[in-house]
Amino acid sequence: MFNHLKQIQTFIAVVDCGSFTRAAERLFISKAMASIHVKSLEDLLNIPLLIRNTRGITLTEAGETLYNDFQQIFLTIQTSLENISESHRSLSGTLTITSTAEFGEKYLLPLIAKFCEIHPALNINYFADASLNDLISERLDLAIRLGTLRDSTLKSRKLASYPIVMVASAQWLRDNPLHSLADLNSAQWIANSNLATPTQWTLCHAERETFELRATARFYANSSSSIKAMVKSGLGIAILPEWLVKTERATGELVQLFPEYRLPQQDITVVFAGDHRIRLKCRLFIDYLMQNLHL
Repeated sequence: MFNHLKQIQTFIAVVDCGSFTRAAERLFISKAMASIHVKSLEDLLNIPLLIRNTRGITLTEAGETLYNDFQQIFLTIQTSLENISESHRSLSGTLTITSTAEFGEKYLLPLIAKFCEIHPALNINYFADASLNDLISERLDLAIRLGTLRDSTLKSRKLASYPIVMVASAQWLRDNPLHSLADLNSAQWIANSNLATPTQWTLCHAERETFELRATARFYANSSSSIKAMVKSGLGIAILPEWLVKTERATGELVQLFPEYRLPQQDITVVFAGDHRIRLKCRLFIDYLMQNLHL
């Protein structure tokens, strides 16, 4: 059985590397031994797994099936061994994280600092607003995202939720009085360009009928801080996280519109690639956020 596992491991390495030479270098064996392992596996199964030609190697149908079945198994074994090893020492290496700039500055970065006090050997790479494509390409370990996720191929875990509010500047409201909810649909809006339908929302009331907001935006920005600045400058109405406009609401610089109506709560989600088991340092950081993230 042990020899079979070594043969399968070599076969997977050859497919991953695209050649026997590079696979042998990865496994610290000779090219001849790598070839023997794959040939022995083919003899054992009595079926060819690879087609060798001058342009490289190609998987047969049986080879593709074997590769798909065992690649995940070996990744799981490797991750388990790393987790066992890391669990007996302080976390080390590098944890690469991304979030929106506003949420990172207010909530995430202070928690990262405290987490690093617990694990002083751990290095952190932080990127504001990095793309989820970087997560898929393994440039990132974890992505903290606000609102609804579009990519269902990624694994995620909900950390918390937060309310959003509809706001305008006090001056804009004096110049553009709103007499009813219906006035919202014809008002001047500032929208988040990251959202698919940034000016379409359902407003709920404890005792009255819901109102379907179907406005059209005149201005767009791709960050909440930029949208807040545009609202403060008097360009129009926007919907923003309550925690982001708390100070301006308290001073009266921004006014919450129709506060008796509620907008849907938004999720804070940590996202990670779904093609391997999550590493210990990622899991421990997620657990730390679950326990210490308080909005």
